[in-house]
Amino acid sequence: MTIMRIIIPRFVMLFFVVFGVAVITFIISHLIPGDPARMIAGDRASAETLMSVRRDLGLDRPVWDQFAIYVSNLLHGDLGTSLRTRRSVAGDIATFLPATMELGAISLILSIVIGIPLGVASAIYKDGPIDQVARTISVCGISMPVFWFALVLVLLFYAKLHILPGSGRIDMGIALPTRITGFFLIDSLLEGRMDAFWSSVRHLILPSAVLAFANLGVITRQIRASMLDVLQEDYIRTARASGLRRRVIIFNHALRNALIPSITLLGLALGDLLYGAVLTETVFAWPGMGTYVVTSIQTLDFPAIMGFTVVASIGYVLINLIVDIAYMFADPQIREIG
Repeated sequence: MTIMRIIIPRFVMLFFVVFGVAVITFIISHLIPGDPARMIAGDRASAETLMSVRRDLGLDRPVWDQFAIYVSNLLHGDLGTSLRTRRSVAGDIATFLPATMELGAISLILSIVIGIPLGVASAIYKDGPIDQVARTISVCGISMPVFWFALVLVLLFYAKLHILPGSGRIDMGIALPTRITGFFLIDSLLEGRMDAFWSSVRHLILPSAVLAFANLGVITRQIRASMLDVLQEDYIRTARASGLRRRVIIFNHALRNALIPSITLLGLALGDLLYGAVLTETVFAWPGMGTYVVTSIQTLDFPAIMGFTVVASIGYVLINLIVDIAYMFADPQIREIG
């Protein structure tokens, strides 16, 4: 019953969020200077051809009619047809989204695996050399522009050292694994294609490092601050006075409670990866949603842009829902209040 109290309001909110996003993106798409029909027909197209393209796209109808058609299609799960690819936007998103999800998942895992131990060590050895290094990494991760860091890594490891690929998801001479999940790492293992697996790993290193570094600083600082607060609690002093080993106190008592405030941060970091991937995928020519959206913006493909925005907004609401449920299970006090 407690979980349903969280889920039902979130799904109600999901409807209003998606509707609000649809309204805003539709208005913006009609305020931006540019003519999608002209982009498709070409600069040398005749007036008759241009009018025919407008008619096919429904751009000759009043704005309110266009919005009503868009909302009606959206309620039926139809995100429209891409002006550039001439395929359904939902189909394009299903094609490109797995690449972004794979990159985002690996990046999030890296930031958690490195950020949490680094934050714990920084709190334990406060003001020591480890703390100074951790704080430096945190500041760099938070303040350094993603696209600049990506260009630096490409210049160093691809252009200068020639040890890592600088673009794409897999080497040109290697056949793509059979699409099962859309995740090259998983599909190549399921197919027994180790050549494709290791090639995918090499192509993931640089872009995932860029995205992970952006979240690493935030996670490290949050864990450090939470650990410093928890280590001052009375139950930690009692545990020390009881003669418990330091490792048990840190990992079984302090870290478990320090992670509770960080659940929200980790959920937001997962959502931010969707937008952070736009810049990263552009630099590394990663064939994911970021590249798809940037190309759509350049060609004024409004249905694709609006479709991505709607999907991203749904993703954010669902991530917040998962975070609230996880927070409830992690903190018994919240579970009892609910």
